[in-house]
Amino acid sequence: MPTVEFEGNSWNIDEDGFIDDFKNWNKDWVEYVKGVEGIKEITDDHWKVINYLQDYYKENGIAPMIRLLTKKTDFKLKYIYELFPSGPAKGACKMAGLPKPTGCV
Repeated sequence: MPTVEFEGNSWNIDEDGFIDDFKNWNKDWVEYVKGVEGIKEITDDHWKVINYLQDYYKENGIAPMIRLLTKKTDFKLKYIYELFPSGPAKGACKMAGLPKPTGCV
């Protein structure tokens, strides 16, 4: 499993760049993924999505379906793609430290 280092942290990642274990997530991971994903600035809206994804994952052990994500954040799917250009599964879940979703988020 490859390892990445950033700001004094190191994380094991899978072949798609997802962190190996949610327990290893910290805010520096967000900054690292931001650069990889080409996001210029992390806003409160980014954090709203990240926090929701993490809370749902902690409670259910999986990422929420996209319909639930849009409903609970009050963000349209198009806007989530503006926040996370690679999408809610690849970009947002990766940034939130969740495992790579196996189905449609």
